[in-house]
Amino acid sequence: MFSFTISKKGSEYDITAVDESNSRKSGGVMSAEVLSYFLKNNDQRLRLGFQIVLQCAPFLKGLKVSCVISVDAGLYDWLSEIFLDMDISYCRLSNSDGRCLVLFYRPEEMKKYLRQPEVHELIQKYGYTDRGVDRILARLTNRIRQFARKGMGFPHEIGVFLGYPLNDVKGFIENAGKKYLMIGYWKVYSDPAGARMAFEEYDRAKSCAVNEFLTGKSIREIAL
Repeated sequence: MFSFTISKKGSEYDITAVDESNSRKSGGVMSAEVLSYFLKNNDQRLRLGFQIVLQCAPFLKGLKVSCVISVDAGLYDWLSEIFLDMDISYCRLSNSDGRCLVLFYRPEEMKKYLRQPEVHELIQKYGYTDRGVDRILARLTNRIRQFARKGMGFPHEIGVFLGYPLNDVKGFIENAGKKYLMIGYWKVYSDPAGARMAFEEYDRAKSCAVNEFLTGKSIREIAL
């Protein structure tokens, strides 16, 4: 969906690769040496923390309603320690080939977002008739796993859950992912100027969050 790319390793959507690609497209927010150091560090907890900060910075800084990353399945249980007593929840959307796709969100914000009339109207078309966040995410999880079993990639409505502009979600669906005006963190079909500003804001959030992490701040301290 949108800027995700299919990977032969692990989960169908190699979100780590996507995130690094977006960083390069926008001029980068950190040196390749810093990326290499953390991604190859032997300390798995440190590496997981860095991945969360790098890939979830716009969410941690309050710019997005949610974020999704692909992590080593063996590290999933560590998330409970990282997010202990924070207002951030997470759920495992899929698990295959030693990788799991994890959605992070703030429950109250997600509830308000999904109850917006235009958002609810769109996801209703894909069978999301319940208004409870837990049940809605349970259906999303089931649809993701069904699509994966059939080799169909991801259901297109996942873009809604990631807070992408609804016009861009609709444009992606209607154009089968083609004929977009520009591409960054997602494929843009309307308001490229607004999207460009959002991408720049995301990059600033990423730069800020990573710099804070490098100075020793915890994810609790980095998150707004």
